[in-house]
Amino acid sequence: MTQSDSSSDAQAQLQSAIERSALLGRPGFLIRRLHQVHGSLFLEETREFAITPVQYSLMTALSERGEMDQISLALQLGLERTSVAEVIPRLEARGLLSRRQSADDKRVKLVKLTRKGRALVVKMAPAVQRAHDRTIEAIPPGERAQFMLQLIRLVEAGGDYGVPLALP
Repeated sequence: MTQSDSSSDAQAQLQSAIERSALLGRPGFLIRRLHQVHGSLFLEETREFAITPVQYSLMTALSERGEMDQISLALQLGLERTSVAEVIPRLEARGLLSRRQSADDKRVKLVKLTRKGRALVVKMAPAVQRAHDRTIEAIPPGERAQFMLQLIRLVEAGGDYGVPLALP
């Protein structure tokens, strides 16, 4: 099959899906639905830990980067500062992270994982990976890397919209 044939076949499949529902032709609808699916799978796989996807992302960023100020952490996650400010006290209350004022600027709060928090990130990793794997299991294994690259392309291309994402 040539690339042209493959493209025509994909277009025909897409048109068939859109005939079932116009919503299936809307990327925003599909992305929102996939987010819902992944959130459910994440919570199912990680139920025993009582950690949300946003909390786990925050803990992962701290695990990778070490101590960070709250604004940099929000940018790393593509979240509003207020969202991060709401998540941090919950994790702190569970002893998973700690906060302190910056010695250089008393207005700046620095956040880091505690030993307990670092251990939880490691302990949760297999369950989180199962959720990620289940999220894309309908895609043939040979196409998953391309799918992930396409998602990265879309997220990086939309950097001027929504909350800025500051990745290295």
